[in-house]
Amino acid sequence: MRDKTQTNSAAPGDRLIRTGAIVFFVGAVATLVTVAPLFLGTTPFPTYMFGLSMLMGVGFLIAGAGVLRAVAAGRRQARGAAR
Repeated sequence: MRDKTQTNSAAPGDRLIRTGAIVFFVGAVATLVTVAPLFLGTTPFPTYMFGLSMLMGVGFLIAGAGVLRAVAAGRRQARGAAR
Protein backbone atom coordinates (compact mmCIF):
# COMPACT_ATOMS: atom_id res chain seq x y z
CA MET A 1 0.00 0.00 0.00
CA ARG A 2 1.37 3.39 -0.94
CA ASP A 3 1.90 6.16 1.52
CA LYS A 4 -0.75 8.87 1.33
CA THR A 5 1.80 11.67 1.51
CA GLN A 6 3.43 12.52 -1.79
CA THR A 7 7.16 13.23 -1.82
CA ASN A 8 6.78 16.65 -3.40
CA SER A 9 3.92 17.89 -1.19
CA ALA A 10 4.69 20.83 1.07
CA ALA A 11 4.11 20.23 4.75
CA PRO A 12 2.87 22.98 7.05
CA GLY A 13 5.76 25.22 8.03
CA ASP A 14 7.96 24.41 5.03
CA ARG A 15 7.51 27.85 3.52
CA LEU A 16 8.37 29.52 6.83
CA ILE A 17 11.52 27.43 7.13
CA ARG A 18 12.66 28.33 3.61
CA THR A 19 11.89 32.02 4.14
CA GLY A 20 13.73 31.99 7.46
CA ALA A 21 16.77 30.39 5.85
CA ILE A 22 16.86 33.03 3.12
CA VAL A 23 16.49 35.90 5.61
CA PHE A 24 19.19 34.33 7.81
CA PHE A 25 21.68 34.09 4.94
CA VAL A 26 20.96 37.68 3.86
CA GLY A 27 21.71 38.72 7.44
CA ALA A 28 24.88 36.62 7.46
CA VAL A 29 26.14 38.32 4.30
CA ALA A 30 25.27 41.72 5.77
CA THR A 31 27.21 40.81 8.90
CA LEU A 32 30.27 39.81 6.90
CA VAL A 33 30.08 43.02 4.86
CA THR A 34 29.68 45.09 8.03
CA VAL A 35 32.59 43.46 9.87
CA ALA A 36 35.00 43.43 6.91
CA PRO A 37 36.01 47.13 7.17
CA LEU A 38 37.06 46.58 10.77
CA PHE A 39 39.65 44.04 9.65
CA LEU A 40 40.65 45.85 6.47
CA GLY A 41 41.17 49.21 8.15
CA THR A 42 38.79 51.09 5.84
CA THR A 43 35.94 53.40 6.77
CA PRO A 44 33.00 51.58 8.36
CA PHE A 45 29.67 51.21 6.62
CA PRO A 46 26.65 53.33 7.60
CA THR A 47 24.57 52.44 10.63
CA TYR A 48 21.77 50.80 8.62
CA MET A 49 24.17 47.98 7.73
CA PHE A 50 24.31 47.05 11.40
CA GLY A 51 20.51 46.90 11.33
CA LEU A 52 20.65 44.55 8.35
CA SER A 53 22.91 42.30 10.40
CA MET A 54 19.96 41.75 12.74
CA LEU A 55 18.28 39.79 9.95
CA MET A 56 20.22 36.74 11.08
CA GLY A 57 18.21 36.62 14.29
CA VAL A 58 14.96 37.41 12.52
CA GLY A 59 15.55 34.61 10.02
CA PHE A 60 16.35 32.21 12.84
CA LEU A 61 13.07 33.07 14.56
CA ILE A 62 11.07 32.68 11.34
CA ALA A 63 12.61 29.27 10.66
CA GLY A 64 12.01 28.25 14.28
CA ALA A 65 8.34 29.19 13.94
CA GLY A 66 8.17 27.03 10.81
CA VAL A 67 9.68 24.07 12.66
CA LEU A 68 7.22 24.48 15.52
CA ARG A 69 4.34 24.67 13.05
CA ALA A 70 5.51 21.49 11.32
CA VAL A 71 5.83 19.71 14.67
CA ALA A 72 2.34 20.79 15.71
CA ALA A 73 0.88 19.59 12.41
CA GLY A 74 2.64 16.24 12.80
CA ARG A 75 1.29 15.82 16.30
CA ARG A 76 -2.25 16.66 15.14
CA GLN A 77 -1.93 14.15 12.34
CA ALA A 78 -0.64 11.44 14.69
CA ARG A 79 -3.48 12.11 17.13
CA GLY A 80 -5.99 11.86 14.30
CA ALA A 81 -4.53 8.57 13.11
CA ALA A 82 -4.63 7.11 16.62
CA ARG A 83 -8.39 7.59 16.90
